[in-house]
Amino acid sequence: MKSRASICAALAAVVVAVGYVAFAADEPATKIKPVDYTTQIKPLLVKHCYECHAAKKPQSGFRLDTAKLASMGGDRGAAIVPGKSEKSLLYLSLLNDDDVDVTQMPFELEPLKPQEISLIKRWIDEGAKAPKDEVAADADAKSDHWAFQPVVRPTLPTVKNAAWSNQPLDRFVLARLEKEGLAPSAEADRATLIRRLSLDLRGLPPSLSEVEQFLADDQPGAYERLVDRMLASPHYGERWGRHWLDLARYADSNGFTIDGPRSIWQYRDWVIDAVNDGKPFDKFTIEQIAGDLLPAARRDQLVATGFHRNTLINQEGGTDPEQFRVDAVVDRLETTGSVFLGLTIGCARCHEHKFDPISQREFYEMYAFLNGTQDVKSIQPIIPLPTPAQETRQKQLRADIASTGKILKTHDAKIAVGQAKWETEIATVVAPKWVMLDAIEFKSKANATINEFDDRSLIVGGNGNIPANDTYTVTVDVPVEKVVAVRLEVLTNSGLPKNGPGLADNGNFVLTEFSATVTAMQASGAATEPLKFSKTAADWSQDGFPAAHAIDDNAQTGWAINVAKGQGSANVDREAIFVLQQPLEKAVGTKLTFSLKHESKSAKYLIGRFRLSVTSELSAGHVVPAGVAASVVVPTGKRTPGQKAVLKASYSGTDETRQPLVKKLNALKKSERELTQIIPTTMIMREVKKPRESFVMIRGDFLRKGAVVQPKIPALFPQLPKDVENPGRLDLARWLVSKENPLTPRVTVNRYWQMFFGTGLVETENDFGTQGTAPSHPLLLDWLASEFVASGWDSKGLHRRIVTSATYRQSSRVSPELQEKDSGNRLLARQSRIRLEAEAIRDVCLSSSGLLSQKLGGPGVYPPQPTGINLLTQVSKAWPESKGDDRYRRGMYVYFWRSNPYPFLPTFDAPRANNTCTRRARSNTPLQALTLANDHSFFELAQGLATRILTDGPDDDSGRLLYAFRVCLSREPSEQEFAVLTQFIAQQRKRFESAEKDATQVAPAIRPEGISAAEAAAWTAAARVFLNLDEFITRE
Repeated sequence: MKSRASICAALAAVVVAVGYVAFAADEPATKIKPVDYTTQIKPLLVKHCYECHAAKKPQSGFRLDTAKLASMGGDRGAAIVPGKSEKSLLYLSLLNDDDVDVTQMPFELEPLKPQEISLIKRWIDEGAKAPKDEVAADADAKSDHWAFQPVVRPTLPTVKNAAWSNQPLDRFVLARLEKEGLAPSAEADRATLIRRLSLDLRGLPPSLSEVEQFLADDQPGAYERLVDRMLASPHYGERWGRHWLDLARYADSNGFTIDGPRSIWQYRDWVIDAVNDGKPFDKFTIEQIAGDLLPAARRDQLVATGFHRNTLINQEGGTDPEQFRVDAVVDRLETTGSVFLGLTIGCARCHEHKFDPISQREFYEMYAFLNGTQDVKSIQPIIPLPTPAQETRQKQLRADIASTGKILKTHDAKIAVGQAKWETEIATVVAPKWVMLDAIEFKSKANATINEFDDRSLIVGGNGNIPANDTYTVTVDVPVEKVVAVRLEVLTNSGLPKNGPGLADNGNFVLTEFSATVTAMQASGAATEPLKFSKTAADWSQDGFPAAHAIDDNAQTGWAINVAKGQGSANVDREAIFVLQQPLEKAVGTKLTFSLKHESKSAKYLIGRFRLSVTSELSAGHVVPAGVAASVVVPTGKRTPGQKAVLKASYSGTDETRQPLVKKLNALKKSERELTQIIPTTMIMREVKKPRESFVMIRGDFLRKGAVVQPKIPALFPQLPKDVENPGRLDLARWLVSKENPLTPRVTVNRYWQMFFGTGLVETENDFGTQGTAPSHPLLLDWLASEFVASGWDSKGLHRRIVTSATYRQSSRVSPELQEKDSGNRLLARQSRIRLEAEAIRDVCLSSSGLLSQKLGGPGVYPPQPTGINLLTQVSKAWPESKGDDRYRRGMYVYFWRSNPYPFLPTFDAPRANNTCTRRARSNTPLQALTLANDHSFFELAQGLATRILTDGPDDDSGRLLYAFRVCLSREPSEQEFAVLTQFIAQQRKRFESAEKDATQVAPAIRPEGISAAEAAAWTAAARVFLNLDEFITRE
């Protein structure tokens, strides 16, 4: 167990943060680690020196592509004198020193930074140590480089201490240790093992009952049974799914400056399910690369292709869609190369690969496999993913729509005969004489502005104030002796949306009620009575919205015109005629008041411009609008489509049997539309119907097309089967996990090892090429790779082998001997301490606080974040703070905006998801400590932990402290820790008892019964200490 000084350090940090009295803690002196050639020196040489001093025509005969060649020097002799930087030409050439007779390097380019030069100096002074098996850039990589050789299952080595091994893999580790004269570390204690295992396999600390059960199980196989229980947990899929999402560059937004939202969380859930289900890695790979191309691809296999839809999408105006489509394809190829092959394939985009035998032409031959997908500057293609209930409802609605539509079609065929008879009757009707009405008073119930034109029409909304609903009233003096009908004209105007005649965005309206009252002067005073209308006619009505619905006393119905779907394509004037049930006699001298109600659920569906007229006569009782009359006189064979439509719409509007069918059909379609809108969708891959031609792009420029290329595997690797014709994306996917490809199994098992030990057997997990590091245990790597393939690519099974090994179960304590001989733990004589990733840190805090939601999957959530964070981008990002359980979901479910991620995540080194991430950085910054101590979310979790301690723990300080240690660290406290925290709680209790206001602010809003604010505040302070412990956020 590591030093308990961290308890004091955490106390000091938390106490200072909230103004408490600070404790002091002595920190041991940190020993400066030797400079590492592979990770610190070689990247500098590659970046600044290889252009002129590598395999191809090295300047001055001086090569730097291996440390051995560098020490040999060039035309001027040895360039490195180990231990003596002042005599080493490599170091002297980097100095800008006139007293040194050496040309400054890099020649005529930006010099190295002072800290970089200092690093090279230290490396030389420390002896210029480098791996002995480093490969030069001009080596015959295909025949010589270890990573490109077939995987051969090695024989288990003979070891002295064979009893130590739990798994065959332990023999390889032990053989190396015995060779180096080292012994493995002792097995970690049970409390450490269960916490390590739970964090590694589930990303969560073990529960109290799990710890008690494991500590009490003294039967053989207790540990193995624990492993099996954790592998069976649904949280295993979350933990290892999160690792994969780093590789898949998963995010919930499109990237670039606009960074719009996207729906692809179903892919994230697919990954979790696939991991939990133990989907073999070969199928896992094929379905993600080319699931859409599998025969009779299932819906889940389509969802899997979201792996390569995680690329960025640029939605900015003025961009070239082809440029960013090409960039997306390149990203897919580079991601495929890193994730499955462990190669820096992207280095060959603009020129030949400088170190690995991959030509630029071969880069674009690989590119051609991925160049046939449909996506171009869009989230399309997408597929809907309804729930079972939604799918059932959708099928029923579509069946009902089809059957109702069929009934309507049959009905329309029957009424065609009636329409022909009606056309014959109205063709001889003499058009009535209409008298336009002068408004003496007009107003809007919603106080919208109404103005009158010279043509006696009225226009609404002149002040820009358009209410959601409104009622217009217009009063006129009747200018004729008799009134038998009223005409309402709705008129277009350039000042209305889309020219009107309505005020909706598309120019439509819904007149839900048209009514009139008459006021006559009598001896006893004014007498007012309503007028009743018997029938209507209109020259155009929207299906389901006939003019008759304006006089049916139903505010849920009305007259509408479905603009731009009548005559021609532009919005035009329309009219409706309303016939009085009884003519109004002796009308001169009376006043008519018309009411036009607009109470549609759709906002602003109001008439924008209209005019009222009356007539004294109708011919033979027929009501014929002017537009209908103009159309019907045209011979049948010469009518335009628009005229035919007007006649059909006018006749249909009078058909009382048709309208219920139309109304039902429209209601069904509306329900189906509304359901479709709430069904989630996800982005998938689809091939274009006509394959794209692929070219070599000169210097990587998509505008400079070179030779045409066909999909092909680089000559470096085993090729596709000879019977494959017209190879495509599916063939590439199958090749990646073929037995002939040695890289995918090696790269994959190395990544698994990295997750369990902090560093892979190959330290450069993203570069298995000639410039990567050699494996620390090459035979172990090949044994794991061969075992992986032989098991049917069983990832879960391989995880079980690793975590049940003696190598994994070692203590992580670093002895002085191991610190001296193997500070980086490359020999595996111990386990590694690994700080948890950002999401896992949030998760262990949630779990310990008792607030963690166990829900799996679903859309992203929005936990609390500092106010205004979502506004700090070009386009502000919505952050509707989650309520209830969603507030406490695991970190992997937090909605991830690429341009503005949840701030806690990047603070703890979560990647931005712009590219694939094969290994997260682990920084140690003051901001991290301040976040855990002071961020509102973590303060809330500290309150939750305090509530849990006070509710579920014993009633005394000692019992509560023991309970807190078991909850947070899965162990008992040391005597020192117990004494320090006991004193701290007493001090905080005393402080808060004398500061009631402070206690109220710090204590949880809802406290356990019988617990004072001061007591709850004191334990909240203690909870903050636990959440700030290094041990708490570290896997031991």
